Amino acid sequence: MKKGFFTIMAAQFFSSLADNALLVAAVELLKLSHAPAWQMPFLAPMFALFYVLLAPFVGAFADALPKGRVMFFANAIKVVGCLLMLFGLHPLLAYAVVGFGAATYSPAKYGILTELLPPSQLVKANGWIEGLTVGSIIMGVLLGGQLVGVKLSSVLLSFDFPFIDTSVDQPWEAAVASMIVLYAIAALFNLRIPRTDAVLQPMGGNFGVLVRDFWLCNMRLWRDKLGQISLASTTLVWGVSGNMR
Repeated sequence: MKKGFFTIMAAQFFSSLADNALLVAAVELLKLSHAPAWQMPFLAPMFALFYVLLAPFVGAFADALPKGRVMFFANAIKVVGCLLMLFGLHPLLAYAVVGFGAATYSPAKYGILTELLPPSQLVKANGWIEGLTVGSIIMGVLLGGQLVGVKLSSVLLSFDFPFIDTSVDQPWEAAVASMIVLYAIAALFNLRIPRTDAVLQPMGGNFGVLVRDFWLCNMRLWRDKLGQISLASTTLVWGVSGNMR
């Protein structure tokens, strides 16, 4: 594997780790706010909302710019989502903003593999990325639970920065602030991703054409035997895991 692949893996790990730890912090905030019970399980669908709404566009956006820059931009959006949560925006809306960043990040993450690696290594590379993502999901939930817990949150809240009043005085706030640090680390790795020789494809301004092209490509995959298996199994696995969460 090329050196740049491990940089992509590191960026993906920290970004996904923060995504899932932030979910726990958002749940804690909803509990403290005495929010209706339906709002807590609604966090995950809000995160996934832009994956659906932006599906026809984010791939074209990722092809129009260097993919390392796209991933950096996506992590910056996630930081904005964290800041909005800290400044009082409803957790459902703030987490949706983070999901917007994640939806932008995803096609660039996978697309750059085809530019960086030969076809013979793509299955292996995707396996590493998927395995790392699942691991970061598990570790992210564990990390989030620890960050809003008494022991670790008390340590974080004890930090005092001279001449700076952060106004962070609740465990969930310390957890969200920690996620900003993780997203910043991921963004730094994004900046280290090498620029490939792939030709950039201008996105164009006709969204109708993009939607039509997305639909035709989707139908082409569903008509292909291997494409059917890949799409169906992926849909079932992530659908079941989402409901289990």
